Amino acid sequence: MKQVLDGNEAAATAAKLARVKVVSAYPITPQTTIVEKLAEFIANGELDAEYIKVESEHSALSACIGAAATDVRTFTATSSQGLMLMSEILFVASGLRLPIVMTNVNRSLSAPLSIWCDQQDSMAVRDSGWVQLYCENNQEILDTTLQAFRVAEELLLPVMVCFDGYILSHTAEPIEIPEQAEVDKFLPVYKFPNPLDPEKPVTMGPLGVPEYYEEFRYMLQEAMHASKEKLVEVDKEFKKRFGRYYGLIERYRSDDADVILLTMGSLSSSAKEVVDTYRKRGEKVGLVKVRSFRPFPVKELIGALGQAKAVAVLEKDISLGSAGGLFLDAAASFINVKPAPLMLNFICGLAGRDVSPLQIKEAVRAAAKAAETGKVRRAVRWLGLREKVVGLKV
Repeated sequence: MKQVLDGNEAAATAAKLARVKVVSAYPITPQTTIVEKLAEFIANGELDAEYIKVESEHSALSACIGAAATDVRTFTATSSQGLMLMSEILFVASGLRLPIVMTNVNRSLSAPLSIWCDQQDSMAVRDSGWVQLYCENNQEILDTTLQAFRVAEELLLPVMVCFDGYILSHTAEPIEIPEQAEVDKFLPVYKFPNPLDPEKPVTMGPLGVPEYYEEFRYMLQEAMHASKEKLVEVDKEFKKRFGRYYGLIERYRSDDADVILLTMGSLSSSAKEVVDTYRKRGEKVGLVKVRSFRPFPVKELIGALGQAKAVAVLEKDISLGSAGGLFLDAAASFINVKPAPLMLNFICGLAGRDVSPLQIKEAVRAAAKAAETGKVRRAVRWLGLREKVVGLKV
């Protein structure tokens, strides 16, 4: 069945199809309509779930921890400063190995205050032990959220489904809604192996003394590595049932490309249009989209980018004092690989600033020049900066 849904409605619909039993809700732009839609589903009887109205995002994730630990499928959503307020509890959720699924509608961080989109918020918590998946369009939001519950519950890891605020959250497009019966076959009833139960007491969240803490972190790291294989396995099963497959990465006209654009999220759609323009002129330009940022697809990226002469990494974030997070991880993937493509980083689209085809072509031209000369003059560049900013040399 097809419906026209915006990205937030797609996320809420997926949570409903997953038959979540606890929704922990605290509003923040631009994710608010996700929890509002879930409240509507519960109020009209479409979803049998407990709706908890909490006083902060810190409390929202804390409530999910309590619910998930008592053998209940949980869901929440947040954005930006809300995710930052949750940051303490993000580490608790992953350390306790609780399979919580959370939507993060990407929004820039203050200050200065902004309600518009970039990916700085989720990038800032990339080391928290959550699987992070980034969506390009609304169909991918619904499908990825359903897959996230399977991955989370089979590996006992929390999963964060990320998508761009307004660009996807408030823009509607036709998407395929799977039948509830089919989703039930794909996503079995949640069963936590060691739930909190007064009849069968368990210890949860003990002190991590120096003699054991490191081993806990090692096991969490191993689980994150294992999630790569699980993501692929679940994705393949999803394709068999519903006909759609996404992978850890997507290659777009990149197999023979000399210059490859590396992207994440909705920016990928704009970049694909630019790639098509170059291909019509016979120029070997391609694109690779990262869907799974955590776990990071090192092996897959080496295979997808290794034959290129230059890679232009376009991203809506910046690790201040260094470079973009995607660029840093992509470059590190090739640290022991020879030969390796030249890599350039383009910071763009911060706080919702438009990333135009002209700007993407600017990145392609710079990467093509590097490929031709074998040299990178500036590894990190900014696209779309205003030319006259006090004290700024462009």
